[in-house]
Amino acid sequence: MFSFPRGPELLVLLILLVLIFGARKLPEIGRGLGEGIKNFRASMKEISDEGGGKASDKRD
Repeated sequence: MFSFPRGPELLVLLILLVLIFGARKLPEIGRGLGEGIKNFRASMKEISDEGGGKASDKRD
């Protein structure tokens, strides 16, 4: 079963990210990812506020 990486696995992933993207690009990537998540959550909240969050109401 898949689990979230911990300890040494996170360190290896961080090193790989720095090697692939470079230390200067990582803050930009993180900022963009954070903004994307923020926009996604806002959109989901807006949809649930408008339609009550039920998909069955929107069927023809």
